[in-house]
Amino acid sequence: MTAVTASISTRRQALRLPAEVTSFVGRRHEVAEVRRLLCASRAVTLTGVGGVGKTRLALRVAADLSRDFRGGVWFVELAGVENPDLIAQVVVESLEIRDQSASPPMDVLLQHLRDRQALVILDNCEHLVQECAVLAETLLRASSGLRILSTSREPLGFVGEQTLSVPPLELPGSDRLPAESLARFDAVRLFTERARAVLPTFEVTADNRDVVTRICRRLDGLPLAIELAAVRLRALSVQQLLDRLDDRFRLLTAGSRAVLPRQRTLRALIDWSHSLCSEQERLMWARVSVFAGGLDLDAAEAVCAGDGITREEVLDLVCGLVDKSILLREEHGSRVRYRLLEIIRQYGLERLAEHGEVETFQRRHRDYYRELAAQARRQLFGPAQVAWFARLRLEHANLHTALEHCFAHREEAEAGLTMAADLLYHWITGLSLGEGRRWLERGLAACPRPGEPRARALWAAGWLAVIQADLPSARAMLRESRAIGERLGLDSVLAYVALYDGMVAMFDGDTERAIACYEEALDRHRATGDPVGTVLALIRLSLAYSFRGDSESAIAVGDECLAVADAHGEGWHKAYMMMALGVDVWRQGDLPRATELETQSLRFNRMVDDSLGAGVNLEVLAWIAAAEGRHERAARLLGALDTVWETLGAPLSGYGHLAHYHDECVRLTRKALGPEAFDAAFEQGCRLSDDEALAYALQEEEQGGGSLPGNGSAAGERAPAATGPAGRAAPGAQAPLTRREMEVARLVAQGLTSKEIAAGLVISQRTVDSHIEHILAKLGFHSRSQIAVWVGEQADTADSLEGGGRPGRGKPGGGP
Repeated sequence: MTAVTASISTRRQALRLPAEVTSFVGRRHEVAEVRRLLCASRAVTLTGVGGVGKTRLALRVAADLSRDFRGGVWFVELAGVENPDLIAQVVVESLEIRDQSASPPMDVLLQHLRDRQALVILDNCEHLVQECAVLAETLLRASSGLRILSTSREPLGFVGEQTLSVPPLELPGSDRLPAESLARFDAVRLFTERARAVLPTFEVTADNRDVVTRICRRLDGLPLAIELAAVRLRALSVQQLLDRLDDRFRLLTAGSRAVLPRQRTLRALIDWSHSLCSEQERLMWARVSVFAGGLDLDAAEAVCAGDGITREEVLDLVCGLVDKSILLREEHGSRVRYRLLEIIRQYGLERLAEHGEVETFQRRHRDYYRELAAQARRQLFGPAQVAWFARLRLEHANLHTALEHCFAHREEAEAGLTMAADLLYHWITGLSLGEGRRWLERGLAACPRPGEPRARALWAAGWLAVIQADLPSARAMLRESRAIGERLGLDSVLAYVALYDGMVAMFDGDTERAIACYEEALDRHRATGDPVGTVLALIRLSLAYSFRGDSESAIAVGDECLAVADAHGEGWHKAYMMMALGVDVWRQGDLPRATELETQSLRFNRMVDDSLGAGVNLEVLAWIAAAEGRHERAARLLGALDTVWETLGAPLSGYGHLAHYHDECVRLTRKALGPEAFDAAFEQGCRLSDDEALAYALQEEEQGGGSLPGNGSAAGERAPAATGPAGRAAPGAQAPLTRREMEVARLVAQGLTSKEIAAGLVISQRTVDSHIEHILAKLGFHSRSQIAVWVGEQADTADSLEGGGRPGRGKPGGGP
């Protein structure tokens, strides 16, 4: 990257908040107060007992303020973080910082947030108070545009922190209020809405108003308690519900209610929910509490069955816990997962400890995810590859927990080292390489024995170091791996060492030595029958031949690589091979063919959310545009790339030998356009979101008749749409959505799931979810149903204006 391109980089806005799956009730005063505090202070902590609604309040305020933070609004869930040393890494992942450098996570955060106007929510800090205080204060001192909103059961206690104690929901002061008056009390409104979710006919009437009021008061207006109680209306009347609450809470309310902590009331409610479960359901509740971040049915059957629960009984028990709102059901593509609220999970862990079974089920959990990692490695190269990438991302928290358990027991450290190496592609395709490398290095420090596990972990960590451009560390690890491989006769190890030695040689500018290493690696991988190593060697060999100017050899090995990938039904390595072939075809001057190769590769990399691969694709497409004389397009792509490489932390990460092509493209494009026009187009590219940049690179905006964001105004931003009541986009107004977002919105309105939309548009489900988040933010909505209504209003208005036509179907008046 040149200094001038880096100086023009513009930050892009992002909204990364969990979607609200239930309505947000009340809290008008608290929302206003938190907003006021955030205007007056850069750090606000919401305190209160568990279940009082701190997280929901923080999320609502963040959504309301999202447009005020150009650097994005980000949510960091800390409830599942048990090791304080990992807080900075968790924040890096939550902020989606795709850092490929070898820098410590805190340094990465400081660099990333330094000039950004951003809001970061640190959720559930109570078990990491001191560490969160240090992190927050350090980040705030380094970034003047940063705001931090935390939730905790106690203040974090650092300079500049403002706190707000979140109270329970407002309660009626009397049992005798008219039914219609009760709706103004937030606790009653919440109970009513949640009751309707399980009993659609439920209403607060003159007959039940006193009972409803007393239930809400018995529960002290705690949102979680009210929600847990309301679900019981599936089987009980409101009077029966009140009677059971009275019976269960009699002991806890015997003294002065004013001096009893509300947490005991909440715990009593959870105790009561526990008592309503069967003995087997209680066992299941305790056992599933060892999972972090959720679980699926396969995991539940593997870990929780046995000792009182047969494998065949697990499904019914899971369904029972879902019915009782102990487990929350969530859909992720074709898989259904289950999650426990953290307070419910901690309760389950306490019960598991009472039975003396924590270690037993943590060990089962570790064994399951250790085997899952090994299975993913075995099935890496084949048609199930993309599904495995997605599944491992969903299981990231559980993988982390399993690794932590391995390294906490000396006798299991080697198993942890093997697991960390098995997850190599998970680290590469995830948000950061840093965590994977730290797990590997932790295992290497704990396992000095020079055996095959250490040798494999060394070359795996060496590859990560190469991608991070940490060549001294890479050389040292590869050297030791080679020594072990030669001593033990490990041909597979020697093949991978030769491969990564070739990458180091390319970084050093020694193309001939690199080719020799790649050819050695290819011969060894063919001999051991390793298709993964074979295609990796062929990709790198093709790039090296092309760099040397030997196009014939580059194309020949490229074709061989594509044949191997196709034979196995593999897509990811094939996409990289098409990228490499595109480079050589571009060098030969066949620009249409080069474009075809790069766009095919880019579509796959977009589907699997591979920023590194997509970045290299954008590079080559920029070079092609410059060669075609489309200099304004080239400049915009270069602008988009500036942000891509800054985000990843390493320009052309792992492909540094191509950097001179980038620099030459910048020089020629600037010369063709002139400095002023180049800078303007470059800045427009910087302003593109990730999705908009990829759509522009694929020319989807142009093909669909849309316009590039940034072409309309001097500031490079889309003009605001006319709005209706409450800030909603008015029917018939210019849609504030991009062409792709409008396309997704229409599919949402048709009732399609994210998975179905992703399949239809040939993009990843994660990208679909990102589009939906953007749509919700732009329209000021909080649910898919609101999107559907808005789309219908747009269509109805189009019908009235165009005689029943649809936007985009011919000219006004319905003509062809």
